[in-house]
Parts: sequence; C-alpha cells; structure tokens
Amino acid sequence: MIQPINHYSKSPTLMNSIHTFQVPFQGETLHGESTFGSKGHVLMLHGGGKDRTVFYKYRDVLDSLGLGTTIFDFIGHGETGGDIHKSSLFNRTMQAEAVIASQRLVLTGCVGVSMGAYNALQLSKAMPLQSLVLMVPGVYSTAAYKIKFGPDFSAIIRKPRSWEQTDAWDITAALNGNLLVIAAEIDAIIPSEIPEKLLSSASRCSQKQLLIVPEAGHNNIWENLMLSPVLYENVRSAFKHCLSH
Repeated sequence: MIQPINHYSKSPTLMNSIHTFQVPFQGETLHGESTFGSKGHVLMLHGGGKDRTVFYKYRDVLDSLGLGTTIFDFIGHGETGGDIHKSSLFNRTMQAEAVIASQRLVLTGCVGVSMGAYNALQLSKAMPLQSLVLMVPGVYSTAAYKIKFGPDFSAIIRKPRSWEQTDAWDITAALNGNLLVIAAEIDAIIPSEIPEKLLSSASRCSQKQLLIVPEAGHNNIWENLMLSPVLYENVRSAFKHCLSH
C-alpha cells in the first residue's frame, strides 16, 4: 500500500513571514495575506467552492522556490464573507485588481484554480505577467462574465458546452510568457478538452506545458500528489520551471 508523503503539516509553516492585509472594496473588506521572496511574486486566485486556505500547501512549495505570494478571499468566501450573489466573474477580477493596487504588487506570475483560472486569464489582459499557472481550469461563456452569480448566471453556464463560447482561447493566444496547465485525470467538472485547448491556443508562449495528475479528481489534486514522491517532484519542478525567473 502506498503511504502518503509528509512534506508539510496541515498548518502553514513558512520560512517567510506572513503579512496580513485588508482591502476595502465596494462596501466589503477583502482579507488576505502576502509572503515575500527574492525570485518573483505570484498572485493566487481560488475557485468558487474554496477560500484562500486552499493555497497554503502550494504556497509552501512556492516559498521553497524563493517566490513570494499573495492570496485573499473573494467576496462570499472565507474571512472576507459577504453575499456572493452581489458578485460576478467580472467583479472577482476587479477584486483582484483592487488587491494588486492596494498592496502595490509587482507581479511576475499568477496561479488560478478552477474559476480562479478564468480570472487569472482576464488579469493577464490588463497587466504583463511573465508566468501563468492554470489548475483544473474553468472557462466561461463571455455572456456570463458580467452576470451576477445566481439563477441567471447558472442558466448560461449550464447550457451544453456553453464554455465553447469563451474568450479564453483568444486571451491564451495573446500570452507570450510561460504557461503551465495542470489538469486532473478524472475531473468530473472540467471537460478534458478545456486544458487541451488552452494549451493548443497558446501559440505565442515562450514555453508551455500540460501536466495531468493521474487518478485525481477536480478537488483532490494535492492529496494525489502526496501519494507519490515522483509525482510531487514533477509538479514542484513544473512550478519552478514556469514561475521562477
């Protein structure tokens, strides 16, 4: 029987000190935290069903590579709280931009998970990013981008293959830095065509890679990495290759 490898504890134990912050945004307060490294700074954007704590393990990995990170809770999640139905995909991008401006971040890269991957792509249109990591990436119909989360949003994205009507392919085609796409082999939420098309669309990237985590589902990438030292090291090396400058 394969035993999990124990690289890190369940609580964040970083070599770098953690700076917590609060950012006012449209009557709400975004809660987040940053660490600092000498080899770049990476913004990490969580998905629709998680909060910033999903990044604690990955932040440890980036810390070991000398990379600083910023993570925060979107409205409707975690410490930020609030009503998610007052938000939208577009509003989430604005929240990320507010954090970047408030903390005066000079980003070298961005990591987006699930829904957060689409926000990472949208951010790449507004600012130069040397590196982009998209994990179990969701992409959305352009018609859904500014619709508030709720029944109208759900009606759009639940149409069969609505994701094909996305601007994500064009955004990815304009990237000229590094791109790493991490997919789960048995993802019941994200069709395998999405990570494949994101990679094939990235014709101008200086380097690009699709890494498929075997036997992993949409929500247990990390747990599967912990079952295999070789797989863990492959993912760590992929992060280093994409994000370190």
